[in-house]
Amino acid sequence: MPNRDRFHYGVRRALEKDGWLITDDPLRLRWGKQDMYVDLAAEKLLLAVKDEQQIAVEIKTFGGPSSIADAQKSLGQYFIYLSVIKRLEPQRKLYLALHEEVYEDFFTEPLGEIILSDYNVPIIVFDPDREVIIRWID
Repeated sequence: MPNRDRFHYGVRRALEKDGWLITDDPLRLRWGKQDMYVDLAAEKLLLAVKDEQQIAVEIKTFGGPSSIADAQKSLGQYFIYLSVIKRLEPQRKLYLALHEEVYEDFFTEPLGEIILSDYNVPIIVFDPDREVIIRWID
């Protein structure tokens, strides 16, 4: 079982405040001989359409000496999980959860913008101090 990100419980509480029911903490995926653990899985009942939305959330803290190296590691992990989730739980949408500062410092800059645009990475931007979701980027 992997170590939890330092913002893990804050993101969990932010999702719960937003009406999400946490179903897995973490969500275990297995493909072949490989075990993987996405930080959180959640669901929300959408009353207007009487349907259930399911998500998985991988929380990332950029704290290394290089934003590029942090992005490479985070996005590499995201895409590995995405490949497996598409096959095992195709109804579940995978999000990358980022601290507001990380999002503003890297993903609103030209390199971050083209990565999000080219690869359509869904993002949850959160405020760790208030434990709230600031925005969903699909």
